[in-house]
Amino acid sequence: MITLFGHGKTTKAIAKRFAGQCQIFDDNFTCKATDAFGNLLLPPSKFDPNASSVEIPSPGFPAHHPLIQKALHVTSEYDFFKESMPFSIWISGTNGKTTTTQMCEFLLQKQGAQAGGNIGTPLAELSNQAPIWVLETSSFTFHYTKVTAPDIYLLLPIKPDHITWHGSMQAYIEAKLSPLARMREGSVAILPKAYANVQTLAHVITYETEEDLAEQMGIDLSKISFKTPFLLDAVLAMSAQKILLDSVDYDLLNTFKIDHYKIEEFHDKQGRLWVDDSKGTNVDATIEALKRYKNDEILIVLGGDDKGVDLQDLFDFMKPLHVKIFAIGSNTERLATFAQKEGIELHKCFVLEEAMKQIHAVHTTQTVALLSPAAASLDQFKSYAHRGDRFKELALA
Repeated sequence: MITLFGHGKTTKAIAKRFAGQCQIFDDNFTCKATDAFGNLLLPPSKFDPNASSVEIPSPGFPAHHPLIQKALHVTSEYDFFKESMPFSIWISGTNGKTTTTQMCEFLLQKQGAQAGGNIGTPLAELSNQAPIWVLETSSFTFHYTKVTAPDIYLLLPIKPDHITWHGSMQAYIEAKLSPLARMREGSVAILPKAYANVQTLAHVITYETEEDLAEQMGIDLSKISFKTPFLLDAVLAMSAQKILLDSVDYDLLNTFKIDHYKIEEFHDKQGRLWVDDSKGTNVDATIEALKRYKNDEILIVLGGDDKGVDLQDLFDFMKPLHVKIFAIGSNTERLATFAQKEGIELHKCFVLEEAMKQIHAVHTTQTVALLSPAAASLDQFKSYAHRGDRFKELALA
């Protein structure tokens, strides 16, 4: 019997693949039932650790949950599918994982690469016949992965995020670096230079900037059409292509379309520029978005559930810019305190509808209206996508 903790996308995919062989425990289950595939659905109180040989939590399932504390054989989906995992490229870091993963799959599509992991397709739904898996991998997954390792590991810069979940910034960093200890000779890891001394059998390539990495990999930046913050994503994806094929395809890369909700620009009928960066859910992501428009007058929607992270770096970056803040979400008052201290204009809007009403009143063709909240969305929205869709709806109303 396969034990699954949580009833999310990952565990549902495993339950479907191993129909009738799973028992699923979730806080939302109050009594014993079965799913459409004959698997048991049970409340956590019914879990017997001595009657289970393997327990797979949903990614993000907290390590302090009573089920994890009682379990004797906790493993990640990565370790569970170790034997069927083909040549794999893992992509992690704080910001840019999804875009880098999508670009990597795009560049290796002729080689049959399939993308999954945190990007949306669980490992249970990936084809065992695919020669390459390109996996966006979160620190949550790393926390439970103890055996499996990638053949190529692409690590984007690590910035403060998920500190509450991991307990400390150091624990978060250690989770991101943990695959390196398991990598074999002949494997390759591309890492920020700050982690150059990490112990691993992999061949390590370190970088400080996209320019630095491009020079080492023989990549011509002038042939790449993407700008910051997507330029580093592109260079990392092309580096994987260079390692595997000893060549890079600039023409193919430049046809790649950036995902929605990530610095997605659009204009209204008046020609005013709006930018949906709803996926900018932490300080570093928002700073990267601001860099792109640092020479413009910016009307920025900030706020949501910031998980208590230090916002000082964000306000330090905004201070010399021509920026007006329209604050929404549960941290509105906290944002106002920072803004007052730094002398930055801020309007307390609390909800997106009010923020957009005020922005419409002052937005011109000479300004940029940017949604880059530096916070999660769940205090007021179903997801960052829901927040982004509402932003677009209100912008074009």
